[in-house]
Amino acid sequence: MTFNPDSDISGSNVRKRGRGTAIGVGGGGLAVVAVFLIAQFTGIDLSGFIGGGGEAGGSAPSSTSLSEQCKTGEDANESVECLMVGAGSSIDDFWIDNYSTVASGEYRKPGFDLFESSTTTACGAASSSTGPFYCPGDETIFVDTSFFAQLRQPPFDTTGGPLAQLYIAAHEWGHHIQAISGIMESADRTGTGPDSDSVRIELQADCFAGAWVAGASETEDENGVTYLERPTAAQIADALDAAAAVGDDRIQAGSGQGVNSEAWTHGSSEQRQRWFNAGREGGPGACDTFAVDGSQL
Repeated sequence: MTFNPDSDISGSNVRKRGRGTAIGVGGGGLAVVAVFLIAQFTGIDLSGFIGGGGEAGGSAPSSTSLSEQCKTGEDANESVECLMVGAGSSIDDFWIDNYSTVASGEYRKPGFDLFESSTTTACGAASSSTGPFYCPGDETIFVDTSFFAQLRQPPFDTTGGPLAQLYIAAHEWGHHIQAISGIMESADRTGTGPDSDSVRIELQADCFAGAWVAGASETEDENGVTYLERPTAAQIADALDAAAAVGDDRIQAGSGQGVNSEAWTHGSSEQRQRWFNAGREGGPGACDTFAVDGSQL
C-alpha cells in the first residue's frame, strides 16, 4: 500500500532503540508470541519460552522518537523506518474504531520499537534472528527492519514490498489485541498441531491484519486526510505471498524436513492466506478462530 504523501503520521509512538547489552533469557523467558520467520525456520522451538515474562538483565537501551524525522506519508513512502511510523498511526486508528467488535473494555495502543542487532525487553533478550515479535510483558512490538530484506532472500523468496512489511506490523498488532482482550491468556499456547491454540492464535492475528488492510484506506489523520491509498491487486498478492512464506508446511519443506502437521505452531500457508482474506472480507468480527471446528481452520 502507498501512503498519501500529505497525510500526517507524526502522531505515531514508534521509537528507535539504541543497542542494549545482549543477555541471556531470564525469568519466564522470551515471550515472543509472534515468533515470526527466522527462528521458526532454523528449527528453534520458542514455544516453551512463551509466558508472562521475567526481569531482563543487562543495560536498558535508550530510545528516541521517530516523529521528528517521519512526519508525512511522503516520508513513509521513502524510508522503511518511516513506513513503520506510518503503520503505527494507521493501525492504531483502525483499532481505536474497531476494538469493540472483538472485546469489551478499553483499547490501549502498544509500544512499537525498532532496533538493530539486539535489544532487551520485559520478556528477555532479543536479536535480529528472532524476527519481528510482540512482547506481552511490556505490551510492545519489536522490529529489526533489516529483517524485511531477508523476506526477499532464500528460503522465503517473497517480493517483500511495502504491504508485506505493513502486514507484519499489523500481524504483531493483532497479538497485542489478543493480549489486552484476554484471548491470549485464555489460550493454551504450549500445544502444537493443525488445530492447536497456538495455530489459532497465529491465524487470528493474520485475520486481524487482513481486516486492517481492508480498512486502512479509510483511516484518517487529524486533518481528515486518509493515511493510505486503496491497495492494488498486486499489493494484496504481495501480502498474501508473505503470509504463505511463513506457513509451517512451507518452512518445514524449505528446511529439508518432511511436512509434519503435528508440529505446527503457526498454520499452513493455505490457512494463513485464507484467514488473512477472511479478515479482509469480513472485518475483525470474522476472526474468531477459537469458535470454529479444527476442520474449518
